[in-house]
Amino acid sequence: MGRLRRKRVHKESKDIKKKYRTRRRTKDLDQIHLDLMPERATQLRAQPVDNDLPGDGQHYCLHCARYFNGESTLQEHLKTKLHKRRIKALKEPVYTQEEAEMAAGMGNYILPPPNPAMSDTSMTDTVQTT
Repeated sequence: MGRLRRKRVHKESKDIKKKYRTRRRTKDLDQIHLDLMPERATQLRAQPVDNDLPGDGQHYCLHCARYFNGESTLQEHLKTKLHKRRIKALKEPVYTQEEAEMAAGMGNYILPPPNPAMSDTSMTDTVQTT
């Protein structure tokens, strides 16, 4: 029996790799946070009919930035793990440029004050011997 063909035959072809990588590219979380602003969200929900988009651009998920063919497909999508994970990721605060600089050691980082509930000494477990 001869040697089997490798699966990744376009491993070194950069134009093909880039095409596949950018085809699956979606909006970043900070861009979606901007889309969730009330004035932008109303524009995205009430889009004019566009025949080039799936479902004529009428069925759009704001959190995932995806178009769907019909209302039933959109409702099924709202129940999926991918949608729920995206919502969970969007609940976290947006990173700012200042936070990025602080993480790189370029800015001043001020520690938050300690939580007073955690400093309560009555919650510590002590073992008393009799």
